[in-house]
Amino acid sequence: MTPRTIAATDRHRVQHHYQVERALADRLRTSTRAERLHLYRELYDELFQQVPGHPLMQPDRALRERVVAAQLAFLRPMISPGSVFMELGAGDCRLSAAMAPHVRTVYAVDVSAEITKQTTLPANCHLVISDGCTVPVPEGSVSLAFSDQLMEHLHPADAVEQLREIHRALAPGGVYVLFTPNRLSGPHDVSKYFDVVATGFHLKEYTTGELARALRQAGFSRVHVPLHGRGGVARFPSGPISAIERAVDWTPRRVSHWVAAHQPFKKFLGRVAAVK
Repeated sequence: MTPRTIAATDRHRVQHHYQVERALADRLRTSTRAERLHLYRELYDELFQQVPGHPLMQPDRALRERVVAAQLAFLRPMISPGSVFMELGAGDCRLSAAMAPHVRTVYAVDVSAEITKQTTLPANCHLVISDGCTVPVPEGSVSLAFSDQLMEHLHPADAVEQLREIHRALAPGGVYVLFTPNRLSGPHDVSKYFDVVATGFHLKEYTTGELARALRQAGFSRVHVPLHGRGGVARFPSGPISAIERAVDWTPRRVSHWVAAHQPFKKFLGRVAAVK
């Protein structure tokens, strides 16, 4: 498989984005644990300042509304009016704000003050700025935690630590649902136009099996693949998916990428849920 092509009109913009993000990501990759306590916030703020047209700063509003509506529909069966919801990597906080009327409390956790500085939130929705590893919310307080496009941005050495923090924040029986692009169909960051593995701020892209192992290492008791159906959210065991992934991963890169990017296998990838 070769890197994806760039439209001529976008080439300069994408090249600039890639060069900035690759340089910043390399600083994060080679950093120490102590340095990363402040680097996550600093480097993401620097990225958004140097790439003012970054998709997260200037999103397609119609597309963003559709994504938030789909996320809300997926998560609603898992919450009640008394629930406490936590979104990690909340970004523009649109999902957190949309969830607020349906639960008691919302925690919107992010590392970047730059992306959230224009945000106005409902009274029961609290913005929490994190160092990228810790989750500074009350222990055992969260009913449902959710992240979309977060896990791949963590330094691999910090991933299990953050998962342990999420586990700590969850109430007994609480659930963490994470959406993250699957490694087999990657890369999924801006480096997809230049490299065959992620080299931008996707510091590590995961398979379902890799995520399941990390979640269990962090203390979660059960891991499954949630599928949204007409009757609500179905739970599919992660074990069979992990076994198929291992088989697909043995095939040539162009084959594994095609299989992972197309139905029916695609619908089982990129979504994992773990129970405390």
